[in-house]
Amino acid sequence: MESVLSKYENQITIFTDYLEDFPDTDELVWILGKQHLLKTGGTGPSSDAGWGCMLRCGQMMLAQALICKHLGRDWNWEKQKEQPKEYQQILQCFLDRKDCCYSIHQMAQMGVGEGKSIGEWFGPNTVAQVLKKLALFDEWNSLAVYVSMDNTVVIEDIKKMCCILPLSANRATENPTGSPNASNHSKGTSACCPAWKPLLLIVPLRLGINQINPVYVDAFKECFKMPQSLGALGGKPNNAYYFIGFLGDELIFLDPHTTQTFVDTEENGTVDDQTFHCLQSPQRMNILNLDPSVALGFFCKEEKDFDSWCSLVQKEILKENLRMFELVQKHPAHWPPFVPPAKPEVTTTGAEFIDSTEQLEEFELEEDFEILNV
Repeated sequence: MESVLSKYENQITIFTDYLEDFPDTDELVWILGKQHLLKTGGTGPSSDAGWGCMLRCGQMMLAQALICKHLGRDWNWEKQKEQPKEYQQILQCFLDRKDCCYSIHQMAQMGVGEGKSIGEWFGPNTVAQVLKKLALFDEWNSLAVYVSMDNTVVIEDIKKMCCILPLSANRATENPTGSPNASNHSKGTSACCPAWKPLLLIVPLRLGINQINPVYVDAFKECFKMPQSLGALGGKPNNAYYFIGFLGDELIFLDPHTTQTFVDTEENGTVDDQTFHCLQSPQRMNILNLDPSVALGFFCKEEKDFDSWCSLVQKEILKENLRMFELVQKHPAHWPPFVPPAKPEVTTTGAEFIDSTEQLEEFELEEDFEILNV
């Protein structure tokens, strides 16, 4: 799944790799009529090898959510078979081009707002925050991305994000004399929720200090059984994997550490999708070898899917004495008020909004508790 950055964006010359071995200096080097800055090679990163694996895993999880939304959870890819137009549209979201919503360029640049330099390794929480912010600019998929805080999922906040009220209901809430308080809104949300914005729910967790605590193993495995599951992001220090299931005490994962060449849209509007799918069988690792910093993913296309997920969590996760995470009905009183995220007002459109680091300052930095990178 890992690929070389866009050839059109970088304009790499044949000399770039060799320039990396030259002295670290601000002086320009001239080769065949072209100047190069030795500190950067004049190109920026030409590959995400060595730093992009967690970003690629985040792309995998999100792509699975989009497949569930547009094609259904039972859909399977078949090699050299004509695919639905929605499938091609999903691929367009992940091309290694700056103008694609969830490209490696966009994710890396948005990471600047999370305190990560371009080329710096991400952890699962950072990827979750990046996806949440990029989704605000994705009108076609129109996902509500909720990333839990402090190991707590708040039902009231998710309902506020996902329930699309009719215009008449919105006007009613603007009336000071008729607007319900938070408690009444929470109770009545399901009854007045004619439309549900599909939910990508990401739960970043720390399941131990230096290694996963065995008391969390059973609950962690239960999450893969849920019909809403999108797997988990995690791995080992500086080595990310996309976990999709388990067999006994072994986790099944997809490994993004295979460098692929850049592919672009062909003349007929389709994409050569061979490298977007597994080129080798999924691998396995003992669950106790997992780094304790992980992020669980779930997709709820409809409100009933979310309600069902809440029931499963109550039954399978919250029964444990040492709970993996909490599920609460009300927004905690000691937290800042919850405001559903909205697209900031910017003058550019689409993916170009993150060209300026000044615009990144409009986003609040999230707590980054992961310590995967040693």
